[in-house]
Amino acid sequence: MKAITKYITLIGTAWFCLLSAATGQTPQTNITIPESIPIFPLQDIMLFPGASRPLHIFEPRYRDMIADAIEGDRIIGMVMLRPGHEDNYNGNPPIYDIGCAGIISNVERLPDGRYNVIVQGLSRFRITREDQSRTYRMASIEVLNEPLSNADRTTLRGQRPLLLELLSFVAPGQKPTVDDMSDDMLVNGLAQFLGMNPTDRLDLLRQEGPLARSDALLSLLDQGALSR
Repeated sequence: MKAITKYITLIGTAWFCLLSAATGQTPQTNITIPESIPIFPLQDIMLFPGASRPLHIFEPRYRDMIADAIEGDRIIGMVMLRPGHEDNYNGNPPIYDIGCAGIISNVERLPDGRYNVIVQGLSRFRITREDQSRTYRMASIEVLNEPLSNADRTTLRGQRPLLLELLSFVAPGQKPTVDDMSDDMLVNGLAQFLGMNPTDRLDLLRQEGPLARSDALLSLLDQGALSR
């Protein structure tokens, strides 16, 4: 387990997360996402399909969630808290209904019961109903596809040079090798790790596919809404 701890420490930088998710791991597309999954609400940290995210789990209810997920299919859903959640954070604060399901690919349980985990994004979803009978929140979901036609792929390939320029926002001064990174993975990784307003990131997750997400990213760039 020491190796997992070292790995989680290494991927503390956004660029390492993006590169390892995009080129070091093959997105898992053959996993069936159940109709009901546990959900993990956060203020901003958003998960996108194919990208990976390290998480440190310390609240008792979410320790329960991880423990149950590990015993089961290892799938959890990440969603964003709505403004005003602070007043009811310890209960069931309001959340947005769009999120991303992911699979726990690495896990380390610490002696005091906390967890370090790495979650790999699988697919977007929309919450249709919640079940609050457990210590953590469960949700019935509708899986949302990421359409990308051949014409879309061609258009997205044409945007790749501009997307590569955005990498300087994530990894200034570095020249990473991205030849093996697919265009859609590049878009999703940038959407996850570029500095921006949380509501802008949520809007990116709402986009129906990588091309629409790329268009929205480039629009944010033109507006000066992205930060280093």
